[in-house]
Amino acid sequence: MSPRHHSLLIAHGSLIFILGLVAGVPFIWALEAVMSGGGAVEAEALRAWRMAHLEGALNGMLMIGVAAAAKQLTLTGNRSALITWGLIATGWGNILASFVSGATGGRGLAFTGFDWNTLTFSLFMIAIVGVVLAMVVLTMAGFAAAKAAK
Repeated sequence: MSPRHHSLLIAHGSLIFILGLVAGVPFIWALEAVMSGGGAVEAEALRAWRMAHLEGALNGMLMIGVAAAAKQLTLTGNRSALITWGLIATGWGNILASFVSGATGGRGLAFTGFDWNTLTFSLFMIAIVGVVLAMVVLTMAGFAAAKAAK
C-alpha cells in the first residue's frame, strides 16, 4: 500500500472513530429518556444512536486495521487506491447516514422520495459498494501474496 493511502486510511479511520465517540452523547441521552419511561419515539432514537455509536467505532477500527494489514501486501497503485477510497467511502457513508438517521428518525431501508430517509439510504448504499469493492480487492491481494510466498 502506498504511504499516502496508508496515511489516509489511518487519518480518516481516526476521524470516523472520534465521530462514533461523539455519537455516544446522544446515545446516552436517548438511553436516559427510555429508562425514564419514554415511548416508541425514544426507543427508536436509542436504536439509531446506538447504531451511530457503533458505526463510528467499527468502521474506524476497520480502516485502521486494513491500513496495518495492507502494509504487509504488495499492492499496485490501482489496488491500493480501490481499497483506500472504497473504505473511506464506507466509513463516511456509514457514519453520516447514522447521524442523519439519529437526527431525523429515518431508517434508510429504502428509497422513499426526496427526504431524509432517502439520504440515509443513499449514504448506506455508497458505504455498501465501497466496502464490498475494498474487501474483494484486499482478498485478491492477500491470496496473491500467499501464492507468491510459497
